[in-house]
Amino acid sequence: MTASAKTLALIEKLAWVALYAGLFAIVLGIVTGEVHVIAGWSLGVLGAVGVAAGITLIIVRSRLTETPAAGAQSSSPSQDQT
Repeated sequence: MTASAKTLALIEKLAWVALYAGLFAIVLGIVTGEVHVIAGWSLGVLGAVGVAAGITLIIVRSRLTETPAAGAQSSSPSQDQT
């Protein structure tokens, strides 16, 4: 699968934001859990979902390739021999 450079950069940015925001929410849930159990668990679960989304986006990004620029394509050797 191919994607433009702009799309790849967006996926990469979203992946790391989701990952770090999820980790922050998990830590916040652990700290909050001592005072308010429901809020702590809610933050922990939302953080885990964010981490899972970030990991999924990293895997998707690793499988995508960048579309080459229109002028940068080379011809195959069989086309050169005419």
